[in-house]
Order: sequence, then C-alpha cells, then structure tokens
Amino acid sequence: MKLENEIKDIEEKLIKKEEKLDEIIRKEREIVRMCSKAITLIHNQKFKEADVLIRKAKEGITRLKKKDWRGRLKHMESEYTEARVLYGIMMEKKIAGRKKLGVSEEAYLLGLLDVIGELKREMYEMLRKGNKKKAKEIFSIMGKIYDALIGLRFSGALLPELRRKQDVARIQLEQARGEII
Repeated sequence: MKLENEIKDIEEKLIKKEEKLDEIIRKEREIVRMCSKAITLIHNQKFKEADVLIRKAKEGITRLKKKDWRGRLKHMESEYTEARVLYGIMMEKKIAGRKKLGVSEEAYLLGLLDVIGELKREMYEMLRKGNKKKAKEIFSIMGKIYDALIGLRFSGALLPELRRKQDVARIQLEQARGEII
C-alpha cells in the first residue's frame, strides 16, 4: 500500500472517531444542562420536575456507557451525582450510594463535594425563611459529607479536581458555620 493511501485510510478512520466524539460532547452538554436545571428546580421546590430531568440524565449516561466512551463520562456522572444526591437529601433524607447511582468512584466523590455548595444554598434559604432547625439539619449533613471526604488524598493524575474541590467545600462549610452561629 502506498503511503498516500495509508494516510488517507487513517484520516477516514479519525474523521469517523471525531464525528463520534462530537456527538458525545453534544450529549454531554445536554446531560450537564439537565442536571443543572434539576438542581435549580430542587431549590425551587419543584421536585417532580427535577426528578424527571434527573431520570433523563441517568438514561443519557447509560446510553453513552454503551457506546464505550467511559473517558468522557466523569463530568456528566459527577453532575448527575450532585443533582441526585441533593434530591435524595431533600426528598428522602438520605444520601444515595455510588452503586445505586451507577457512577464511577471518581465522579461520586466529586459530585459529593459539589453538593456541599448546593446544600449551603438550601441552608441559607432556610435561614431566610426563619427555619433555623432545618438550616441546622442541612448544615449537619454538609459537615458529615465534608468529614467523610476531607481525608482523601490522591495523585492529581488520578483525580485532578479533588484537592481544589475539597478546599472549596471547606470554605463553603466555614462560611455556612458563620451564618448558622
């Protein structure tokens, strides 16, 4: 085979891979948007609508897993974890486990760290409404999540966002502590 033909063959294969990647990236954005909207709906006490979006996001992630693009799933799964855990805390008073959510270990940890900020927002809303008891409950959950995650240390090559998200969670917890006291 001539070099030109070899290169053309490789180019055609890479174009197909690129098209597939473009599709995955587009779907990734859709799923992240669904999770973001679900979180906003949860904050607005529109739990049924949030649940619908969370379920759609899960279905989208499941379809992408079948296409074997696992390397692109961490961000989507992290956003899904954040939305689903917030929903679970607000509706069921419990935190769903990683296996129940069907997400990777990394995505679960990052989603849990992100949910601390959403819980802080809920806590502030409870304080604004004068419901200090509920605000304290939410603050307690924030603390439990943070305490469970703060001792984790991994290489930045394995989990590059972990350290930064732990630091952000610590700051959010301290700000919330200042408000709750």
